[in-house]
Amino acid sequence: MPSPARTSVAAQHVAPVEQDSVLESSQESLQESSNDTVARPEELRLLEALLFASTEPLDEPSLAKRMPEGVDVKAALAQLQADYAMRGVNLVRVASKWTFRTAGDLAWLMTRESVETRRLSRAAIEMLAIIAYHQPVTRAEIEEIRGVVTSKGTLDVLLETGWIRPRGRRKTPGRPLTFGTTEAFLSQFSLEALGDLPGLDELKGAGLLDTRLPGGFAVPSPSDDPALREDEEPLEPGDLELALAPAVEPEKSEES
Repeated sequence: MPSPARTSVAAQHVAPVEQDSVLESSQESLQESSNDTVARPEELRLLEALLFASTEPLDEPSLAKRMPEGVDVKAALAQLQADYAMRGVNLVRVASKWTFRTAGDLAWLMTRESVETRRLSRAAIEMLAIIAYHQPVTRAEIEEIRGVVTSKGTLDVLLETGWIRPRGRRKTPGRPLTFGTTEAFLSQFSLEALGDLPGLDELKGAGLLDTRLPGGFAVPSPSDDPALREDEEPLEPGDLELALAPAVEPEKSEES
């Protein structure tokens, strides 16, 4: 068996050899990286600079004007596109022009979610209250209660909020749509059921109703029953795909 002294000496001779090997490997890697940098075609570097600095996509003729003579811009762009294919940004062609864009699979990094607070108009609030208390109700019935012609845009705003929905079609000439509230409406106003909507006394106490009301005035008791009434028919295909108005039309009173 070798003595401890000899073993220690052997270890001292091996360590410098391993260290030299690591140094040589690192130097070779640095040399290869340096060679790659030097070997990179100058036209690719020029194209990178032009495309990164531009605020809009560039076409090939515009790029060719800034490149040295004899450079095949089309081939250089193809090479640059291949170089960036697996990177965080890709070279893409948009409308016959070239630009750098975030890689498609990383688009989620650039998304930003925000909550936009939109204030309902007085007309929308009145319409929502009528639908909540009188559902199922048609647009014509809403206009009769309000005493004014309702613009289509006002109804569209409420549909966009998800607080109302078409229920069915009334069995009358023209078969108008009937509307009712949704679960999102209950959630928004912290209601367990439609029966929790304020009654006549509560509305008076809150100052939302005139204390001098006509005789026989009453607040309807809305129902949560989603089943269609006897005077309603089921919706047809396409009824839920209601076209939204591009702009809110001004409301017109019956007097005008």
